[in-house]
Amino acid sequence: MKIFISSDMEGTAGVVNWEQCRPGQHDYEHYRGLLQEEVNAAIDGANLAGGPHEFLVNDSHGRMANLRPELLSGRASYLSGHHKPLYMMQGLDESFDACFFVSYHGSASAESATLSHTYNPAAIAQVRLNGTLAGESGINSLVAQGYGVPVVLVTGDQTTARELEPFWPQAQAAVVKQSVSRFAAESLHPARARELIADHARQAIDSLREQHERHERYERHDKPTARIDTPATLTIRLRNPDLAEMATWLERVERDDQDPTVVRIADDDPIRLYRTFVMLVMLTRGIAE
Repeated sequence: MKIFISSDMEGTAGVVNWEQCRPGQHDYEHYRGLLQEEVNAAIDGANLAGGPHEFLVNDSHGRMANLRPELLSGRASYLSGHHKPLYMMQGLDESFDACFFVSYHGSASAESATLSHTYNPAAIAQVRLNGTLAGESGINSLVAQGYGVPVVLVTGDQTTARELEPFWPQAQAAVVKQSVSRFAAESLHPARARELIADHARQAIDSLREQHERHERYERHDKPTARIDTPATLTIRLRNPDLAEMATWLERVERDDQDPTVVRIADDDPIRLYRTFVMLVMLTRGIAE
């Protein structure tokens, strides 16, 4: 199988403050090592399910250059760098069989989600996808749906797992920490977290293989699909009306009649919808900061 991994960092066991996941800070080198080990645990676990498989890891956190490529398990390919048209989902296409979200976190308006945010915490207060609260996992699922690649694993806290479930109810969730607040969590010991991730990655690939085998002639459209009806609508609450007004400079972005901080994007193409959202994030980032 060919497996795509989008790795963030805030969902890593033990990470509870921004200094732990920002380059140049005292603790960053230690916690980037813990992230690397969780990514490798997902790879190693998948390979236990009839591997070896082929992997592409898209480093999706911050400057997107957090992992050490020579230390990646499974001789995984490594996609890094911060200018990516498909951002956290860059590199995914129809050739992949499965998608993992590793070290993800809860959305900006989620309750009890450590380091919660949705793409840009300075600009975005909340996102809903077809009316359902969506974090980065839900928004990124638009790309997975567009390419017909199932999201089969997510790792992070309990809120992250809960937020993915409406879109991918069959996905495995490795909950490596229980968020207490935005800056506190009870984390598993890193070794136990890695064991849990590896076990869920193995189960995810085993389950996907079983689905393949149930079809005498497996075709890609038989894969699990996201529970995202199209045309799909993203409803985005910005931090202030100026940001919302700026967002309407983009095509297909419309202002809400009742709330000056809310905009909507509707599209029958989930990948184009995602691209428009990413452009909105980029456009509003300048004024927000």
